[in-house]
Amino acid sequence: MNSGNVFLPVGAPVPDWRPKARATDVMLRGSKCLLEPLSPMHHADALCAAYGQALDGRDWTYLSVGPFADAPALRAYLERIAVQTDPRHFAVVDLCTGQAVGTLALMREQAEHGVIEVGFVAFSPALQRSRIATEAHFLLMTYVFETLGYRRYEWKCDSCNQRSRNAAERLGFQYEGTFRQAAIYKSRNRDTAWFSLLDSEWPVAKAAFLHWLHPQNFNTHGVQISRLQFIRERIASSGWGLEGGEATLLRGLP
Repeated sequence: MNSGNVFLPVGAPVPDWRPKARATDVMLRGSKCLLEPLSPMHHADALCAAYGQALDGRDWTYLSVGPFADAPALRAYLERIAVQTDPRHFAVVDLCTGQAVGTLALMREQAEHGVIEVGFVAFSPALQRSRIATEAHFLLMTYVFETLGYRRYEWKCDSCNQRSRNAAERLGFQYEGTFRQAAIYKSRNRDTAWFSLLDSEWPVAKAAFLHWLHPQNFNTHGVQISRLQFIRERIASSGWGLEGGEATLLRGLP
């Protein structure tokens, strides 16, 4: 009689793995934006003004909070979440204006496994579909994979939230499936769509971000020349841009 699991399939070995450090209140600076720990004192007024530019409350539809009746209600919410460490909320500050234009958070952290999720993405109209929004995600990804050394970066959303699903795939996350009846919020059911980006996929994703964010990828009107997904697919299929750094990326611009 055989003892043990010699003949059973198991996952790939990770012999040198050690639990990683937990996320902290860091400041992450890019060329267009700064991510810094959410502070009601420094960010509340600007965030109230930025969110107030929305024509209605639809941007809060798939979040477990909001929309807020007025600025005091939003400020109270910001004061409540600013002291949390999981989720750990960051303000996205536009470096051109010095004003906060949105927030996002690191959450559901499992340092022992090297797993963390980005969530509570609340981008104002000024931030949505902008170069700053993409750079904000890139800065946080870089922190997770290169500073913390995590293995898995997650994105989850209501399966009905097509805009969030599109954003996840654009940023390089891979769809993994849907957890049915995963939660109840705002008195309705949520089926949760799961996406992830792995450390093994990060080099390709990073190279694509560096190319897309470079000024030469935008015309004089600020319109992108190459789409992020196109760049990433080209790098993944050919290795283009992975050798030689930024110069190689720029020579390959269509």
